[in-house]
Amino acid sequence: MTNTIAAILALLLVSAVVVDVLFYGTEHMIFLGKKMFELIEWIAFWR
Repeated sequence: MTNTIAAILALLLVSAVVVDVLFYGTEHMIFLGKKMFELIEWIAFWR
């Protein structure tokens, strides 16, 4: 992955988070954070 592609993906991700927070509030981010933590623990178990 080149630096340009990585920067574009990072900008897309940050802009998606900003749009989500602006339109729907922060409740979704808390839910997604909890689910991401569970996913990381589940993947670490299988490692």
